[in-house]
Amino acid sequence: MKILALEFSTERRSVAVVEASTDRPPTVPGEAHAESREVGALTLVEQALQVARCEREDVGVIAVGLGPGSYTGIRVAIAIAQGWQLVRPVKLIGVSSVECLAAQARQERFFGGVSLVVDAQRNEFYLARYRIEERVAELVEPLRLASFAAVQMAANAGDVLVGPEIIRWFPNSRLLIPDAAMLGRIAAGREDFTVGEKLEPVYLRDANFVKAPTPRLVP
Repeated sequence: MKILALEFSTERRSVAVVEASTDRPPTVPGEAHAESREVGALTLVEQALQVARCEREDVGVIAVGLGPGSYTGIRVAIAIAQGWQLVRPVKLIGVSSVECLAAQARQERFFGGVSLVVDAQRNEFYLARYRIEERVAELVEPLRLASFAAVQMAANAGDVLVGPEIIRWFPNSRLLIPDAAMLGRIAAGREDFTVGEKLEPVYLRDANFVKAPTPRLVP
């Protein structure tokens, strides 16, 4: 089974083709990355498919990184997955980008208490705490919105701070960016597939929309 993984939750976007099999660990025959949005999302998809020598018709699953992170980037990835499912019989699966980061942290051997931190704007951060060992990354505190002080408290308690752009605020932290290759590997072990309209970005704030007043007719 070939999985097309889309991870657009940060400025560094990535696409990967992952080959999943029941009798061996997943492999990554093709990847493409872009450090900015100057490279189009579909261009990245085509590059990854070309490197993997894979046709669009060969893709059986599309995995989408749901963030938290760049709302626009995540929406683009979701739109690609939704459009693909409209014309091809593919399965879709959404994976938290924080879960992806936790798996990458384990791969990088960041063992012990690890706090995964993502910029949430408005002077807040997305924060999730894990206990990471050689064979497992165990969620200790689920993802939540946190202040600078709360993240600093986790660091003072001995946690390793990990995340994209994290060194902007915490110089002793570890830079780690969600990657499509890891996203695809995670998806290879999952079966909680969904339909396109149910894919939604991870966004912990309450929606706060004000309905525009009805236009008044001027006599």
